[in-house]
Amino acid sequence: MSILKIARIGHPILLKKTNELKDIGSEKIKKIVYDMSETMIDYNGVGLAAPQVHLNKRLFIFRNPDLEETKEIQITALINPVVEKISDETNEAWEGCLSIPGMLGLVRRFSKIMYSGYDLQGNKITNNVEGMHARIIQHEFDHLNGILYTSRLAHKDAFGYAEEIENYWKKNEEN
Repeated sequence: MSILKIARIGHPILLKKTNELKDIGSEKIKKIVYDMSETMIDYNGVGLAAPQVHLNKRLFIFRNPDLEETKEIQITALINPVVEKISDETNEAWEGCLSIPGMLGLVRRFSKIMYSGYDLQGNKITNNVEGMHARIIQHEFDHLNGILYTSRLAHKDAFGYAEEIENYWKKNEEN
């Protein structure tokens, strides 16, 4: 088990499109996924893409938010993913990122998506999702294409330190 170093905003690995994996199911990929899982849990994240741990690989992992209420942590690895919108409907929500620690941004994403890819055994995964699940997938998928959430802000001013966002933006949204 290894906790990996997280690449932070400003590192060029976060701005590159990743390379597809050919060795799906290999012990090397399984070790990477295991280490990424340990890292994501250690940093209390809900998703982690390979570029965030300095790897130019088309791979990300995520926690299934639909199971969080059961206190069970289910981590899914998605290799060589494809993401498509199901409708043009969008929504806005605050997002954070392990590569941009302590900051939040209001990001517009598609409300419903379909994703596909491969698991660690090389089995095809396909799923239609919405809500937080869809948001996490789109966020991590963006990482594989060298896109940070800061380029998808719903409003140019809707970005800042999490503490300030909690104190000023979110309180105003509730009123």
